[in-house]
Amino acid sequence: MSSTEKEPLYIAYLLAIFTGMRMGEILGLRWQAVDFENKTLSIQQSLAKTKNGLIFQEPKSKGSKRLISITDDVVQALKKHKLEQSKQKLQLGMSYGDFDLVVCTSLGTPMIPENLRRHYNRMISECGIKKIRFHDLRHTHASIMLQLGEHPKVVSERLGHSRTSVTLEIYSHVIPGIQEKAAEKFSHALSKKG
Repeated sequence: MSSTEKEPLYIAYLLAIFTGMRMGEILGLRWQAVDFENKTLSIQQSLAKTKNGLIFQEPKSKGSKRLISITDDVVQALKKHKLEQSKQKLQLGMSYGDFDLVVCTSLGTPMIPENLRRHYNRMISECGIKKIRFHDLRHTHASIMLQLGEHPKVVSERLGHSRTSVTLEIYSHVIPGIQEKAAEKFSHALSKKG
């Protein structure tokens, strides 16, 4: 992460890892949906590439419209990004196409998903780390949350899954380790009471 901090698309990677948002949700996120005071992001739309071009659309499922809590670190990164974006906007004046997007092109227009993916792949290559898809950042977020003992319902809500069972099905490979830890905790708690 730190090696991409100076990159204009750093905020997209940060949001993917720290929130579990889908790429389209990140590209469709507007500043008006960012609540710095309450430290939340309101997911209301997604950006998609269709045969007719880029369109903003409803999120993937009913559960995909959601509120995601963010940490102070993410709030600070967003504020810094917004300041840089404001400077760019001032510099370009009327040439800046203001769509109120958090992640956009240098001209303020919606970003083609493939361009974000291409930049991401270049960053992976330059950093010399194991290649994973952009979407795998979402999986990383969910897996770490579950491994830290977060309730699957909370993880499901953060990811915008329609049902908790979807989350459990996708991340069942993480669950066995969690089951073992839970059994150990339970046994430990009972042995202290006896």
